[in-house]
This record gives sequence, C-alpha cells and structure tokens, in this order.
Amino acid sequence: MTISNALPNAASTTKFGSALECRAFFWFNYGVKIILANPRGFCAGVNMAVDGLERALELYGTPLYLFHEIVHNHHVVRTFRERGVTFVEDLAEVPEGAIVLFSAHGVSPEVRQLARTRRLKAIDATCPLVTKVHNEAVRFADAGYQIVLVGHEGHDEVIGTMGEAPQSIVLVEDIEDVQALPFTTETKLAYLTQTTLSVDDAQRIIDALKERFPQIVGPPREDICYATQNRQEAVRILAKEADLVLVLGSQNSSNSQRLAEIGRTMGKGAYLIDDVSEVKSDWFTGVETVLVTAGASAPEWVVQDLVSHLKQNYNAEVELRSIKQENVRFALPKELRPARTAAPSTAATTPSL
Repeated sequence: MTISNALPNAASTTKFGSALECRAFFWFNYGVKIILANPRGFCAGVNMAVDGLERALELYGTPLYLFHEIVHNHHVVRTFRERGVTFVEDLAEVPEGAIVLFSAHGVSPEVRQLARTRRLKAIDATCPLVTKVHNEAVRFADAGYQIVLVGHEGHDEVIGTMGEAPQSIVLVEDIEDVQALPFTTETKLAYLTQTTLSVDDAQRIIDALKERFPQIVGPPREDICYATQNRQEAVRILAKEADLVLVLGSQNSSNSQRLAEIGRTMGKGAYLIDDVSEVKSDWFTGVETVLVTAGASAPEWVVQDLVSHLKQNYNAEVELRSIKQENVRFALPKELRPARTAAPSTAATTPSL
C-alpha cells in the first residue's frame, strides 16, 4: 500500500480522528518532501548587476541613482533603497552631474542620450544577453528588415529593445497578434524575442510567424537566455514528481511568472510568492511533495527561509535535485572593475550555450 493510499478521504474517520487530523499526524511523523530545484535564483546577469551596485556604493557612496529597478525583485530593491540608493523612472529626477546606473534590463538610445545631455555619470549594468538582442535589432534594422519582437508590452527590456529601432520594430505578445500583422510574404522580416519568455510560448509564436511568413529570419542564436531556459526545464522535469510548486520571486518578474505558469499547465497547484510570509496553509492539504524553485532575480535567502518554514511546520525533508550546472559569469561594468582587470574581459561576452 502506498502512503497516498493510506491517507483517508475527507469523509472518513480513523482512530486518529478526522482526515485533517490524520494528515496532521502524517506530516508530523513522516513529513512533507521538498524537492529543491537547481539551478534556481540569481543568474549571471543579475549577479553582475547586483554586484555592480554593491561596488558602486563602495566607490561612490550616496547619493546614487538607479534608472528603474536594478532587477525585478522587491527584496533586492528594498535592501538597496534602505542603503540610500534612489530608484527613478525618469532621468529628469536625477540631478545634473550625478551618478546613475542603468538596470539589468537595458535602456534605449534615447535614454542614453538624455543621460549625456544632463551630464550624468552613467554606468551600464545591462545584462550582456539583453545587449545581444539590442545589437541584433540594430543589425536587422540597418539591413532593411522589419522586426517582429516577441515579448510583453511595458516590460523594461522590451521598451529598451524597441527603442533601438522604433520605426522598424513591432511587438507581438501572442498568436492573435501574429495574425493581425500587416506584412505580406514579400516583406523583409526578422524576429527577436525578449530574453525572459516561456520557451514553449515563444516557440509557438515563432512557429506561427514562420507559418504565416515563410521568409522571416531569426537571430543566429536564440534570444531566450540560458538561465531562463534552465529554470524552466528544471520545473518541467521535477514538477512531475510534486503535488505543489512554490516559486520564489516578485510578481513583476517575467521569468518567475513563467515558472509558476509551467507548474499550473502541468496540473499542479503552483504559486509565485515573494517570501515565506505569503505561504498559505491550505495549499498543503493532501500534499506530500513540494517543488521549490526561484526566479532568476530572487535571492537565495528567501529560498532558505521557505525551506526552514517547511521543515519547522511540516517536518519537511529536503532533496536537492540538480538538472544542469551553470558556470556563466559576466564581468562588472568597466567603471566598477578593479584597476588590474580594467581591460576587456572574455567573461563579458555572450557565452556559447
């Protein structure tokens, strides 16, 4: 008899009492199993941006300004705000001549020009994989292509990418948008994607583009970043063994949202939470195995806080499951590197993955 078969249904009673009492007995004596996914949490681009902001604080102190959130995570942003960093959504809020960092999501040429006009000391913490997409947009536009960008309207990364060639780029978010495009099979077309999309969703949209416009071309290498792909792959593989999926990350984090979506499409209860304070006990009714992972902008301490909570309250045992190893590193922005490493580093180039 399996453990799940040994548990009574909601209508039954046992010598322990009600079904809920029995499950409480089960949790206390046997515990919930945690599958802790790896890779999870910070990617190379987020590490570079966060380390860069740390270094800027060491070198320049405050006031120090950040254009947009350094990464899309409330805990990371709050921590730096408490240390005196000022986050702005408009460069007009930054005093002339001040130091400003651009976030990991990148900015448009218009923003860079405004920074120069205001004599700001700008430090670029854009993820190199986002810079790669920007460069592809410029290359395709210069070659006379109309560009279809697959992404989410209003996302900082999308705004920055579209700003590279605003007259040549149109945004699509779904297959319906593809069907509404005004181009013909004679139009010189290329596509690019936001780096943090669902791999499956992006591929469906790309397939629809290729079906409608057979002449469309894409980038030499796919745009969805290695970390996004790896974290999604881990959820697809490991969620098969879980009853519940908990994703650590903020609601405005695109890649974190995609992880929870994958869990739900697999028929699991899947929740995106900023930290353990958002956990609800009724999620665990009938649950024996929990998959825990984290988006690419979520710090590891929120993961460990959740694991500690599950150990304490559900007698949980942890099994670390590694799907793929990540060894990618990006160099700090040149203004923040120690003098001995100021020369260009191969670590700042796009990895071959």
